[in-house]
Amino acid sequence: MKIRSLLPYLAITFGLAWGLIALLMLFPQQITAVFGELSAKNPLFILAVYAPAIAAFILVFRHRGLQGLRRYLSRLLLWRVHWGWYIYLFIGIPLLFYAGASIKGNLFTDPFPFSTWNEVFWAMAFMLILGPIEEFGWRGVALPLLQQHFAPIWAGIILGFVWGMWHLPAFYLSGSLQSTWSFFPFFIGTIALSIIVTPLFNASGGSILLPMLFHWQVINPVFPDAAPYDTIMFVASAIIVVIINRKKMFSRDGAVIEVVPGETMK
Repeated sequence: MKIRSLLPYLAITFGLAWGLIALLMLFPQQITAVFGELSAKNPLFILAVYAPAIAAFILVFRHRGLQGLRRYLSRLLLWRVHWGWYIYLFIGIPLLFYAGASIKGNLFTDPFPFSTWNEVFWAMAFMLILGPIEEFGWRGVALPLLQQHFAPIWAGIILGFVWGMWHLPAFYLSGSLQSTWSFFPFFIGTIALSIIVTPLFNASGGSILLPMLFHWQVINPVFPDAAPYDTIMFVASAIIVVIINRKKMFSRDGAVIEVVPGETMK
């Protein structure tokens, strides 16, 4: 798959997600009567969240067939990466939220949002099958295509811009989590997160699994609400990650450019 596939990918991703969100905005009573209240658990909202993955599966199947789809999904098995990335994922990211909450002033004042471990488990399980599914598209298809023409730093910034803008309608949808936030800090934070996950993606050889884990961590419901100060932490973290990985971030050498492993060999 070449970078020209990016346009149809974005057309499907934005068209499907924004179209569904428009329906939720225009016909809230009718949709509530059929699918339940407007929330993150509404089936149409979930389908909108899955749009990047749906677009990815359609395009990979269209260009490479079932065999190509199988090789594309094999990237879910890529987990080998420097141990420092795992420390960042499991310790560094939580610290960013706790630091942001300490700036916000709610670190010790907000009650823990769950009363039982069972609630914690199901909340985390639900978030695992919500936002991280986007990574089949964002890092599964869009990032390797962008890196065919741009160094990782620029590919990460461009994808972060697109990723942030894609969320915009959710900020105007009553009942969504985003409707309680300010868009601009979220937008800047999304670009910073896209920059951070780019060297992780390349270091892992194009893993889809690790960006999904990264995505899950940044929406982990157990961590304190640090918005909008988490954005400050994300930007600071992105700067540090870029400095540490500066040679690889500004060079296309070593950047993953294949959506389907082995396709450039043909």
